[in-house]
Amino acid sequence: MALGTATDPYELRFDTGRICLDLIATTHPAERLDSVDALRAWITGSGLVPPGTPLAHADPSWLSGFHELRAETARLVRSRPVPRNPRHAFALALARVNELALAAPPAPRAVPGEDGALVRELTGPPRCAALLGALARDAVELLTDPVARAGLRQCAGDNCPIVYVDTSRGRRRRWCSSEICGNRERVARHRRRAALAR
Repeated sequence: MALGTATDPYELRFDTGRICLDLIATTHPAERLDSVDALRAWITGSGLVPPGTPLAHADPSWLSGFHELRAETARLVRSRPVPRNPRHAFALALARVNELALAAPPAPRAVPGEDGALVRELTGPPRCAALLGALARDAVELLTDPVARAGLRQCAGDNCPIVYVDTSRGRRRRWCSSEICGNRERVARHRRRAALAR
């Protein structure tokens, strides 16, 4: 199946509420960033770069960088901070994310589009470190914002590891996606009721 087709809801998803969490979601239900082409599609689809940004210079080393940042961010999001122990996995992940956040994100500029309206483009092809820096900064902002951190939720869907920010009224969102995990839960509930009614 082609990447990003509408028939597979598990292809690239951008519904967690934060770009760093969208990156973490690329592991479910299977590895989604399994090629440089998939990574290019994710970078553009996530809004990390404006549409049409040249990414032909991306190479397999980019995959390693994105996979590493994804793993470290997931470790930080899914665990609680520990007392200052520099050798603890949390502390090591935090140090790495902070290190990656030092890189300046890609520099945008406004330029006239074809219809004369201003559009965003980058000043040049983005470097991998700049993109990782933007993602790491988003993770730092999420982890240090008490309101956003308090809104972090684990999807209640069976075997769904996706973490999202619950911004719903009353903070009652249960699933990463109502259309995917929520729909599965409703179908399962309907089947249980139908089985009991027999």
